[in-house]
Amino acid sequence: MPKMKTKSGLKKRIKITSSGKVKRGNAYRSHLAQNKTTKQKRQSRKSSMLSASDFKRYKELI
Repeated sequence: MPKMKTKSGLKKRIKITSSGKVKRGNAYRSHLAQNKTTKQKRQSRKSSMLSASDFKRYKELI
């Protein structure tokens, strides 16, 4: 059986760190920014790590 291909939409949105964790960007940044608080916009600039429970679901897509 051939290898599974990585989902190309997902590989553009995540990075794997050297320790094997998955780094991702935060949601709710694309539009309608005037309705969001300054704190919400500022904190969503940073990237965050994928949780362990989500990683189990993403593992077969990577």
